[in-house]
Amino acid sequence: MELFKEMIDKDYEQVVFAHDATSGLKAIIAIHDTTLGPALGGCRMWPYESEEAALRDALRLARGMTYKNAAAGLNIGGAKTVVIGDSKKDKSEALFRALGRYVESLNGRYIISEDVGTTTDDMNQIYMETNYVTGSTDAANSSGNPSPVTARGVYYAMKRTALEAFGDDSLAGKTISLQGAGNVATTLAKLAHEEGAKIVVTDINQAAAQNIVTTCDAKMVGVDEIYDVQADIFAPCALGAILDDNTIPRLKVKAICGSANNQLLDIDKHGKMVEDYGMVYAPDYIANAGGVINVADELKGYNEDRALKRVKTLYQLTGEVFDIAKKEHITTAKAADRLAEKRIDTFMRTRSNYLTKEKSVLKH
Repeated sequence: MELFKEMIDKDYEQVVFAHDATSGLKAIIAIHDTTLGPALGGCRMWPYESEEAALRDALRLARGMTYKNAAAGLNIGGAKTVVIGDSKKDKSEALFRALGRYVESLNGRYIISEDVGTTTDDMNQIYMETNYVTGSTDAANSSGNPSPVTARGVYYAMKRTALEAFGDDSLAGKTISLQGAGNVATTLAKLAHEEGAKIVVTDINQAAAQNIVTTCDAKMVGVDEIYDVQADIFAPCALGAILDDNTIPRLKVKAICGSANNQLLDIDKHGKMVEDYGMVYAPDYIANAGGVINVADELKGYNEDRALKRVKTLYQLTGEVFDIAKKEHITTAKAADRLAEKRIDTFMRTRSNYLTKEKSVLKH
């Protein structure tokens, strides 16, 4: 990868490579954009096959956070941290405290939170070294684990997607093919099941999938079989880039709405392909914005009622994306980008005008 070319092409601001020999920390912090405010994004711990794969993931996820935060109306920018390692065996207090010191060195440009492979306990260890962290249960005004709120946001987005696809936002009687059985997927399954939806689930962790089978009277299928399930809504809630040339034609659903990041392998090509196959797609960073909305509320003194009220607006925001797509004759994935870019551009121009005015005053 030509790193600076990638940064220039996609407007990245900063990439930090963090290493600590004692703890074994190898991490990458990618800050994409701080136009709207300090960059906020989670910390993912994953056994990447190569350092370049880790870098690509950090960059891709950081840019996604910029768009997610902007589209959700938050006054924060986008960033992401990836830690190279196995979350089941490579974690230590020393590792996360070392990472916390790197976050502290950025002096508030970046605020870290949990993501795949990390927990509130890990955030607590980071909090020992920096205040620039959300989701720590040791910090005052903490919101704790964001997963349940992320799931609630997906649930609201799914109901609006159902309205678009079926003319009715009720999930009662709908079959949802659920890919993944992590914390977010488990809560989403319970919410949909309580409304009367039928759940078909898969996960590489069969014990986690079995938990959903038990609690939600769901059916379990093989990891690859999930794409062939006859259902109403497909909910990708595991890793990204799963909607591609092979999987899209296999889907037998009318709608796609889930919590996984970057679900489309290629936004242009596969966003159009989903549309051509007659499926309504809820852009991932709109549907899964509940978690970041929740943790971002910590920045002004966490108020659960206020945060949940804002998460509920993801129903309307999803509808707004559908409306833009229809009005401008573009895919819903592009419509979400358009919504985010418009807000970033507006504030960039506003700040530019303000700075120009200030310079003018100083000259006279």
